Amino acid sequence: MNKTITIDGQVVPFKDGQTIMEAATEAGVYIPHLCHHPEFTPHGSCKLCTVNVNGRTCSACTFPAMEGQQILNDAKELNEDRKKITQMLFVEGNHFCPSCEKTGNCQLQAVAYHLNMLDDHFPLFYPHRELDASHAEVLIDHNRCIFCTLCVRASQEKDGKEVFAISGRGINKHLIVNAESGLLKDSNLEVTDQAAHICPTGAILIKHTAYQVPIGERLYDHNQIDQVSLNREKLQDEQ
Repeated sequence: MNKTITIDGQVVPFKDGQTIMEAATEAGVYIPHLCHHPEFTPHGSCKLCTVNVNGRTCSACTFPAMEGQQILNDAKELNEDRKKITQMLFVEGNHFCPSCEKTGNCQLQAVAYHLNMLDDHFPLFYPHRELDASHAEVLIDHNRCIFCTLCVRASQEKDGKEVFAISGRGINKHLIVNAESGLLKDSNLEVTDQAAHICPTGAILIKHTAYQVPIGERLYDHNQIDQVSLNREKLQDEQ
């Protein structure tokens, strides 16, 4: 007999060991997220995937699916909280979408559209953040980092390296590189590493590739992020 949970009134089957996010994705139910990726250990840092489970709030990417769960996901209050989190991510960094090389392929931008974010709401912080273009093939623009830790986990779990880590707290939080100089050129990162390609924003970019796909023909230009998330491999193959 199949085990099930209920998400927004929809009965969703799950397998033992699956998280709510995994069960929802298999069933074609989109839960907004930024730090989650199916290939890597869940982290629960962005909090966009927060859902209401039997009256309590939980991160869908880390919380296990269990028989009898009644889950609210696409609810007004939750989506308003998600929008506020997204707005804070924009004001805490320096995100200028019209001039960003990742526009149209940026998951942060696409989530903002999905949540109907029409302005930043909060005052902009304009933090002073450096750009590291020292590596021959990969660039880091710290202005766009949202501390999702995807590059950290990809480097550890997929590439077998320890290139990236997050240091500091609050407004002083920053991405660091495992090199005595702190520069990417002195790390063992290679352009073929998964960590060089996993960034959901324009913080980590492959040099000389920014406009190979013209603006207007990019991943999120004609596809909503819920469609992309649930059909990731097919849509990326088309790119």
